[in-house]
Amino acid sequence: MKKKKLVYIALAADLLHEGHINILKKAAQHGNVVVGLLTDEAISSYKKIPLLDYDARESIVKNLKMVKKVIPQSTMDYRPNLEKIRPNIVVHGKDWKSGILKNSRKQVIRELKKWSGKLIEYPYTKNISSSIIKSKISQSNKQFSRTSLLSRLIKVKKFVRIIETHSPLVGHIVEKINIKKNNKIIEFDGFWSSSLTDSLLRAKPDDQSVELSTRITALNELFDVTSKPLIFDGDNGGEPNHLRHKINSLERLGVSAIVIEDKIGPKINSLSKNQNKSIQDKIKNFTKKIKIITNARKSKTFLIIARIESFVLGKGLNDSLRRAREYSKAGADAILIHSKQDHPKEIFKFAKEFRKSPYFKPMVSVPSSYSKTYEKELIKNGFSIVIYANHFMRGYYKTINEIALKILNNSRSYEVENKITPIKKILEKSIGF
Repeated sequence: MKKKKLVYIALAADLLHEGHINILKKAAQHGNVVVGLLTDEAISSYKKIPLLDYDARESIVKNLKMVKKVIPQSTMDYRPNLEKIRPNIVVHGKDWKSGILKNSRKQVIRELKKWSGKLIEYPYTKNISSSIIKSKISQSNKQFSRTSLLSRLIKVKKFVRIIETHSPLVGHIVEKINIKKNNKIIEFDGFWSSSLTDSLLRAKPDDQSVELSTRITALNELFDVTSKPLIFDGDNGGEPNHLRHKINSLERLGVSAIVIEDKIGPKINSLSKNQNKSIQDKIKNFTKKIKIITNARKSKTFLIIARIESFVLGKGLNDSLRRAREYSKAGADAILIHSKQDHPKEIFKFAKEFRKSPYFKPMVSVPSSYSKTYEKELIKNGFSIVIYANHFMRGYYKTINEIALKILNNSRSYEVENKITPIKKILEKSIGF
């Protein structure tokens, strides 16, 4: 009996649809099909993290009658798997002749030549894709897997990029905006709900005067038009006996994480020069708050991020490390080490030591004061998340002042037209009306 040829096909198969079935049927006509199932890491390197994790997708694909075997493909480079199994044929859709997978296609062709393998390309099934399906799901249910997304992103991405988002319009822009760099999609992975921004937007001081109910209403509006995860700035968490209700409300809404800082008393912004009246909470009291949250949350995918203010208050490295260890032991899922220096030296010293700890947890950076620091430096020093905490609000404030002054000085609006976006472009391109 003639031995069947070995056919390799790489799939993400996040949401299995007729397009997948069609190409798998065609692949099976050529021989035994081995599916290189893209891992979560591979998928998130060029588009959004899949709704279904690798194990769930593998369970589905390996039970398809057209599929002989499933193996993981951990990058967009096909060559390691091709070299490993040396297929006679690779099957793929025709759409990768251009775009982000163009180089991958060239690599596959060169690799197959080594053993006289063949690339067969089929047209994609029209008007169907996982992205289209996910978009429709997203429109009908914005909280679909939102809470757990941040937890998954931290596991599968080298670095998670979060930015302050103070309105649905800003969220809509952040949801869509990206660039292509080195054959990768670079985008913001999620939103930061800033207590400072929520206060300033309402012309109030940064002193926790904005009610939780007001902030939740704003989040509801944001979540109506977005699907990315959100980290909530919880200040110091408030009174311990109110924490359980707060966490239940945020988790039910779809929030992915809360940050609480280890300060007590009247709020003084951490970037203010005068911190004389700032009081750092006792470790024992703050770990109680962490434990309350761990017991209150319904799922461990709702993350607790403990924010350490020791550097801001001049207490130094050892105090920071002691607190990080105790907060981690109490149940914190990540550590935000804060600094108001214009350089990252002290947080990098902290990172170097904390990474040695048996209680190490993912680290979060907020480079508002040390803004010259590149993301690659944060990655090198072991940080998993960066939060750009207030940049849209600051840009908003500056632009409004400049436009208002120009109109007053010129007694007309013509002089500002080249600095503002035409309404038509906003409606058609940004909102899609």
